[in-house]
Amino acid sequence: MTSPVDTLATIGNTVYFSYDSAALDGNSKGSLFRQAAFLNANPTLTVTIEGHCDERGTREYNLALGERRAAAARDYLLAQGVDPARIKVISYGKERPVMAGSNEESWAKNRRAATVLN
Repeated sequence: MTSPVDTLATIGNTVYFSYDSAALDGNSKGSLFRQAAFLNANPTLTVTIEGHCDERGTREYNLALGERRAAAARDYLLAQGVDPARIKVISYGKERPVMAGSNEESWAKNRRAATVLN
């Protein structure tokens, strides 16, 4: 039997953003739609959505942008019927990069919102 963590990873637990943006694209909405279906089918699970940014910009700016990214993901899940009491958001700004490097490939991987089971 697959664990909830593995299931979430399989359906897609991370969505990515364009530079300086908190707008969800079609791929992101697809991942979030699958996340919402999973969460609605497992009503005892709670999640934290972590907002992240690339290294460019000030710490304060990136914390605010990370918050907007996490909130965009949360709002999409709420629109799909997930109970707001089950979702927390946090911004890590540029403090927790998933990929080191000062190039577009690294920056693209770091501009994200990650859904983590609590």
